[in-house]
Amino acid sequence: MNEYVNLESFKPVTQAFSADTIIAQIDSILPVRSIGKTVKASHKYRQIACSIDEIGIVEPPVVCKDKQNPDIFLLLDGHLRLEALKDLGATEVECLLANDDEAFTYNKRISRLSAIQEQRMIAKAIQRNVPREKIAKALNINVRSLNRKANLIDGICEEAVALLKDKMCPMAIFDVLRKMVPMRQIEAAELLVNANNYSIGYSKAILAGTPQSQLVAATTPKRMKGMTAEALARMEGELSRLQQAITSVQDTYGQDHLHLTVVKGYLAKLVDNSKIARYLEKRQPEFLSEFRNIAQMTSTIGSS
Repeated sequence: MNEYVNLESFKPVTQAFSADTIIAQIDSILPVRSIGKTVKASHKYRQIACSIDEIGIVEPPVVCKDKQNPDIFLLLDGHLRLEALKDLGATEVECLLANDDEAFTYNKRISRLSAIQEQRMIAKAIQRNVPREKIAKALNINVRSLNRKANLIDGICEEAVALLKDKMCPMAIFDVLRKMVPMRQIEAAELLVNANNYSIGYSKAILAGTPQSQLVAATTPKRMKGMTAEALARMEGELSRLQQAITSVQDTYGQDHLHLTVVKGYLAKLVDNSKIARYLEKRQPEFLSEFRNIAQMTSTIGSS
């Protein structure tokens, strides 16, 4: 069989950005949203301003040309960076020129750095012999805080780090994990991920439910504020049972969901059949009611 591809049938791919950046006058860039006074007073804004003042723009703002006035640019992404440049007295900025004016496509791709990602960024800068004082100034933090961030994963096993590398965890969670042996660190990280709960309170509850033998300081009794030794022992047992239950659910979730979906479809067809519905209403009304409830409930689960 002779097969061929008609190259003329392929449409050219449209580039989202121009190949080169442009230098634009800040006065010619119109923001698509305003920056409030509360935003400019935030730590995030001060951090951006300090970073720009110390090392310049790392990620250029995204602009597009105004369709009615080619000398004017619309700012799609980088409002805080542009405002910081204005406050620093800059008159021009290097920008990425977008070929589309849909600002939401850029905003929805913005993501914050997780604690581990930030730690790796700081560690790389330190390895490149960038002075710690300069890094701290760029991040608008003191050197003591920088050192704490740089040493964030010291004492944390690689498997636990891999589980939490892209999660928005408070730094205090790693202080809690550091009190556990590596195997328990992995179990604790899995509990955090499975529950999608990265609060300090939850991590401390996991610590409270950790057997003494799985702590780094195995010979030092646990002391939790407001909890007796008996309460800690009960919490250990409850957490152990909870972890076993979660593991059991994970093992059978896929198969159970498939069965539930099949049953939902079958029952939905039964109750939608007028003859069957009338028969059940006369002979087994309680079955009809339950079938309808199950069909409605599982349809909600299937659409979630």
